[in-house]
Amino acid sequence: SVPFLIRLFPVLLTKFVFLNFLAFPFFVDLQRPELLLNNTISLYLDTEPGVTVGIWHTVPGSRGAEAQGKDRRWYEEALADAHPVIIYLHGNGGTR
Repeated sequence: SVPFLIRLFPVLLTKFVFLNFLAFPFFVDLQRPELLLNNTISLYLDTEPGVTVGIWHTVPGSRGAEAQGKDRRWYEEALADAHPVIIYLHGNGGTR
């Protein structure tokens, strides 16, 4: 019966493959990444009117001791130094 239901309702396949209706991890405030990851802050960019993109900025472990207790300005200046920046885009419907 599952193939028959998927044939009738193809949107079900995308819902169960990507699980974009589920927010994971449960009961975690994703706006405060410093609670989950060391040396991480949350930044927000306004890309166009009405659209705001949330970004987590994590410095490498080699700069972890240097990042302890620093404010947002230090993290923003760390983006401008000679170290490479890796951009990883991820999200689902519940956390996007």
